[in-house]
Amino acid sequence: MCTYAFVDYKVHYVCVPCRRSFKQPRRRQEPRCPRCARPMRYAGHDFAAPRRGDERRWRAVEAVLEAGLRYDGFEPCGCGRQPKPRPRTSAQVRARRRLAARTGLPEADALSLQL
Repeated sequence: MCTYAFVDYKVHYVCVPCRRSFKQPRRRQEPRCPRCARPMRYAGHDFAAPRRGDERRWRAVEAVLEAGLRYDGFEPCGCGRQPKPRPRTSAQVRARRRLAARTGLPEADALSLQL
């Protein structure tokens, strides 16, 4: 049964410079941040925003989104429920980037590995 096929779920959009996230219906055009008017980035269905003052976790969120990854626990159609590991701190991001440099993995693949 496809979880996302029959209902339009709201997804998370993130403004990393303002450290804000909002749930909105999925759109073709990215919404703008109400605070700074920059385009917000699509973060996926399962994004959990860190506290605004937690800089190391926001740097990890920025690195994940820069690599083109999203916070989704489901497959795009919603059938598979394999959790997708993502780094939670900037130290985990640095460790995975070192692993990517050492092994020749693309950065996005290294950031999605569970260590």
